[in-house]
Amino acid sequence: MKSRIEEICHGRGMSVYRLSKETGIPTTTFSAWKRRGLEKASLGAMLRVARALGVPVEELYEEEG
Repeated sequence: MKSRIEEICHGRGMSVYRLSKETGIPTTTFSAWKRRGLEKASLGAMLRVARALGVPVEELYEEEG
């Protein structure tokens, strides 16, 4: 199952690897978030991801659907 971040990336034709390079967040961190959820993710990291994807932070936390 894809994470919400992966879904948004896919919709924009972007890989998580590219997102990692643009945000400076290691791909292993994205993998950990996928396994454990975003609850432990820092606000700063979520803001960088949201900016790179061009979405509000809240969208990163929406349920898959």
